[in-house]
Amino acid sequence: MPADPPHRAGTPQRSMTSQPPSGHGASAIEVRRSARRRRTVSAYREGDRTIVLIPARMSEAEEQRWVSVMLDKLAAQESRRVPGDAELAERAGRLSVQYFGGRARPASVRWVTNQNTRWGSCTPAEGSIRLSHRLKGMPEYVIDYVLLHELAHLLVPGHGPDFWRLLEAYPRTERARGYLEGVAAAARLPHPPGARDE
Repeated sequence: MPADPPHRAGTPQRSMTSQPPSGHGASAIEVRRSARRRRTVSAYREGDRTIVLIPARMSEAEEQRWVSVMLDKLAAQESRRVPGDAELAERAGRLSVQYFGGRARPASVRWVTNQNTRWGSCTPAEGSIRLSHRLKGMPEYVIDYVLLHELAHLLVPGHGPDFWRLLEAYPRTERARGYLEGVAAAARLPHPPGARDE
């Protein structure tokens, strides 16, 4: 196996992975190698990308292993971080600007505990958006999709072609819908044999 090419000190080397390892929510991963970094590995989200910082001397196999480890760590951190109503409203505002040019302006955005058959709801006349508490702890891209879905209803009330065209701007629409469908399907599964009903 040939050795990794030498990296010049002080010049971060970049490599892009367009698809993350199976099961991870990020749409793109950028690995940045640094000669200054000796042992530490870190990662953070930047928009729709995940940036992973590693030492320049790491092999490709080590890089892949650390990318997977760091994606798992980020996902665990994000699942523990549940935004409150104020943060949810702020997030909705940012998403509206990013994907709808700021045209969707909700009057209120909040978590509710009385929606057990819907992920979210919107009352366009009042400009109010409500998200089910069942979304708490789900990946951020899923919550963002539900927020965008409800924001789109402020612009287009029904689920016609114009509505779905608006959501095409969000790159994780299909992935988020698949995730939610999987959660809904799992909730309908019967208990395994021997499991006690509670």
